[in-house]
Amino acid sequence: MLLTDKTAVVYGAGGSIGGAVARAFAAEGARVHLVGRTRETLEAVASDIKDAEVAVVDALDETAVTEHLARVGDVDVSFNLVSRGDVQGLPLTDMPVDDFLAPVINGTRANFITARAAARRMAERGSGVVLTLNSGSAHGSPMMGGTGPADAATDSLVRNLAMELGPRGVRAVGLWAAGIPETLTIEKLGRVNPDLNEAAIQSILDHLSSLRMTRRNPTLAEITATAVFLASDHAASITGTFVNVTGGMFPE
Repeated sequence: MLLTDKTAVVYGAGGSIGGAVARAFAAEGARVHLVGRTRETLEAVASDIKDAEVAVVDALDETAVTEHLARVGDVDVSFNLVSRGDVQGLPLTDMPVDDFLAPVINGTRANFITARAAARRMAERGSGVVLTLNSGSAHGSPMMGGTGPADAATDSLVRNLAMELGPRGVRAVGLWAAGIPETLTIEKLGRVNPDLNEAAIQSILDHLSSLRMTRRNPTLAEITATAVFLASDHAASITGTFVNVTGGMFPE
């Protein structure tokens, strides 16, 4: 097992990607701490994982995150998968300021708070990995609102963390992942773009697959397998970069 005896904290573990990652970490031997804002969704994921710990913590709350990690103790893997409040489907010229800024402010704050709290503990021990995920939209994606700028901030944060933490034995790595069919439901996408229906979602998926070098969209299993590898010691030389799990849609 790739993560035997490692302790992993997954923020946003009640979501579809977060829950899948948590299950994959546990299957590879990690002791998993499920963190999020809604106990019901966290408990649903915990029911699939032996000895999982559940904590209701707002990743935007610096004190709450720090206090929770103090209770966890040693941390080997920290993965932030918290939703940012992205609003999409409007031209930038028509988008309200608050809708544009929400993912930039929330995403940057949550990633910084969780990464800093974990990295401080990891650096004391000389090992650990901070993981994050975004869509790779910093390279230019129309009608995506603040998603691109939010992704750009995350990209930069990961690279700067890696440069500062590398000499202390801590890695910082990201995944670019967009258009995962299992996660693109009307319910979830409706929070981002209320005008979508099933036909529109399928059209989006078809368009995304046509843009990829592989001509197919990534699966949730592929995303989680990549996350497991990056969290493991097999990826000990990988830091300061984003692994493109989009099928080559965004060049680095």
